[in-house]
Amino acid sequence: MNPSPQHAPELAPAPGLTSADLAPISPAGRTWGTGNYAALWISMSLCIPTYMLASSLIEGGMNWWQALLTIFLGNTIVLVPMLLNGRAGAEYGIPFPVFARASFGVRGANVPALLRAIIACGWFGIQTWIGGYALYQMAVLWVPALGTLPPVFPASWALPTGPALVFLLFWALNMYVVYLGVESIRKLLVFKAFFLPVAALALLWWAIAAGHGLGPILAQPSKFPSRAAFWAFFFPSLTGMVGFWATLSLNIPDFTRYATSQRAQQVGQALGLPTSMTLFSFVGVVVTSATLVIYGHTIWDPVVLAGRFDSKLLVSGAMLAVALSTLATNIAANIVSPANDFANFSPTRISFKTGGYLTGVLGVLIFPWKLIADPSGYIFTWLVGYSGLLGPIGGIMIADYYLIRRQRLDVPDLYQYQGRYAYRNGFNLAALAALVSGILPNVPGFLTAVGVLEKGVVWPGLVAVYNYAWFVGFLVSGGLYLVLMRGRAADGPGQPATNPAARAAPSSSLAQ
Repeated sequence: MNPSPQHAPELAPAPGLTSADLAPISPAGRTWGTGNYAALWISMSLCIPTYMLASSLIEGGMNWWQALLTIFLGNTIVLVPMLLNGRAGAEYGIPFPVFARASFGVRGANVPALLRAIIACGWFGIQTWIGGYALYQMAVLWVPALGTLPPVFPASWALPTGPALVFLLFWALNMYVVYLGVESIRKLLVFKAFFLPVAALALLWWAIAAGHGLGPILAQPSKFPSRAAFWAFFFPSLTGMVGFWATLSLNIPDFTRYATSQRAQQVGQALGLPTSMTLFSFVGVVVTSATLVIYGHTIWDPVVLAGRFDSKLLVSGAMLAVALSTLATNIAANIVSPANDFANFSPTRISFKTGGYLTGVLGVLIFPWKLIADPSGYIFTWLVGYSGLLGPIGGIMIADYYLIRRQRLDVPDLYQYQGRYAYRNGFNLAALAALVSGILPNVPGFLTAVGVLEKGVVWPGLVAVYNYAWFVGFLVSGGLYLVLMRGRAADGPGQPATNPAARAAPSSSLAQ
């Protein structure tokens, strides 16, 4: 009789598949409780992009309750894959790139990991641009010449010289924090946890006072000429709301691997994500609606709005605080995960710091100032666009873990080139085929959205598919993966383990 995976002679983890950052967390190292996960989501939700998420819906034509309902629905939907993927991290103590090896193969997991990392680089760039532009708004008050510097970048870049210089300085500060290590950001996270709620309430109070009460603000009607126009805006917006946290719905095992129990991460996330996103979005909705009453037109960017205040000291304090809180969010949300993803590509050569530097460079090359130049680009190009890449990955991983493997993983084999997750030379062709099949239906609509193709060139049905990019990709890839994996022999190479012993905690050599 063949020994069970946990009783077989144990092999050392393959050097190319493990490192201190990728190894499972031992039970003793799992210390995060319900409060930690609720606080994590409150901290990550209280950021400028969340405010801009809500204000972009107002700018796009929604009234206050339509915008809040859209945000709440989107975050409730994305909570489902968040909790489903989070179970594997809490069960086995493994990060996202290692979890992806079960479905994509020990080498094939680099594909979803790198896709996820590149998108995180985009978010890093966006957050860095927001922080840098906030500092520019402060600096130009004291040094007006910054606003009149001659252009040095190509006109197609749409990048003024003054904001670019301050942006690069703020980018360098982010890279210095990476050099110091993530521990250096803890004090800033504490600062953010106290400051940003106070600042949000102060901004809300200003909007209500300057807008002559909530009545005139909330009385602003939606701007859609017909129901058809509303639905045409609503569905891609809902997809964008799902896409906002679609990144974390994949790599949530990077955080749940520290959970004391499944209940801790599930309850903490359920309490923290939809509520904090909706409540903070309410501030964005009210303030943006108030700008229409106060200024006669909506201002969706809070940094631009704060720059219109009269007091130099008030603007300077606000912009400095925005920059510091953005720095804290950027390191916590947009450096840790892509650094792990890049490290998974070559653990022996790419350390956490090297992965962080790669994230920083790619975050600039993605031209973040263009991604958030207007609300339509923020939602329809960025959020909806990348959701078409991440939805298919989520569909495959969830289908594999729950319907193929029945939540059973052989952890030591996740760190071996020759094992049940080896597939063909480390690649699961079924997963890669399903991934491509889930992405392809969204490509024509994306190319139309970014202006590469004209609307008349593409069949209108394909353009409409793009409005549901995350949902289409998730269902197509997940369904096709199940079909392609059907009939595989249990316990064979690359197959789900049927022996309950395979669900045991990882061995001591892997858990160090």
